[in-house]
Amino acid sequence: MIFVINIFLVCLNTAVSSLLICVLALIKAALPVPRLRKQITRACHQIMWAWSTLNHRLINATSRDLEWDVQGGEGLSKDGWYLLIANHLSWADIVVIYCTFRNRIPMAKFFMKQELIYIPFLGLACWAVDMPFMKRYSRSYLHKHPEKRGEDMSTTRRACAKFKDTPTTVVNFVEGTRFTTEKQQAAKSPYSHLLPAKTGGISYTLGAMGDQFSNIVNVTIAYPDNQAFPFRDLIAGRMKRIVVRIETLPVNEAMVGDHLNEKGAKREFRQWLDAIWLRKDQELDVVYGEAEKLPKGETVVQH
Repeated sequence: MIFVINIFLVCLNTAVSSLLICVLALIKAALPVPRLRKQITRACHQIMWAWSTLNHRLINATSRDLEWDVQGGEGLSKDGWYLLIANHLSWADIVVIYCTFRNRIPMAKFFMKQELIYIPFLGLACWAVDMPFMKRYSRSYLHKHPEKRGEDMSTTRRACAKFKDTPTTVVNFVEGTRFTTEKQQAAKSPYSHLLPAKTGGISYTLGAMGDQFSNIVNVTIAYPDNQAFPFRDLIAGRMKRIVVRIETLPVNEAMVGDHLNEKGAKREFRQWLDAIWLRKDQELDVVYGEAEKLPKGETVVQH
């Protein structure tokens, strides 16, 4: 029953929020004045904040035993520019990121495939809140059409240009897909709890606006007591513990180099990202190790 009620309320919250944003999007599209368009974007961000806050309260109200175990993130600001990187376990991760960071940093934005802009309501709503749309070309396509090489990066730069004067958080799930044991084995992952990190998406982001970021926010997410079906358990009120570890990293020159075309920069960036992923895997070893030691039904909250 809780699952059905929560699905209905989350869908209702999402539908109402999307509708309001779409209405503002139509007004924004009709206005030629940049200052007014920015004000509408801020209003859309407030709707996103209200959406994530209502979801947070709903989750807490219907999950009697839920513990939010969040560590780190001191010094973050809603006036900064951040690249947030995270491991990816479930659709629940998106809800957790919005709930955890809604009062810490600017509202999270995801790079989206250009084709998604044509989806009714969703595309318009995402455009209204300045979600960056990008077009990626495969290696095989670029081999056949070398004249297109570099065009996807130019498109990404144009999409990110609007963030220059507006504090922004761009989110990248570096593994590129949700973690499963089957994917882990197929990828021959060297990690116990992660898929290998992919450099492509984060390289595009840093290449487009790396010099704008205040910091990189490295986020580790885990559901120690609900590993099998995190999203279903979250909606059904059966989630026991949500673990979020936040590490704030500086942005240096090596991170904003041309990782796609310069072999030296690419190798150095690969080593940097692999080191982060190794620490993340070791951190998850601790999280899951603690969970295994707990008696059934008991949780621990660290501060």
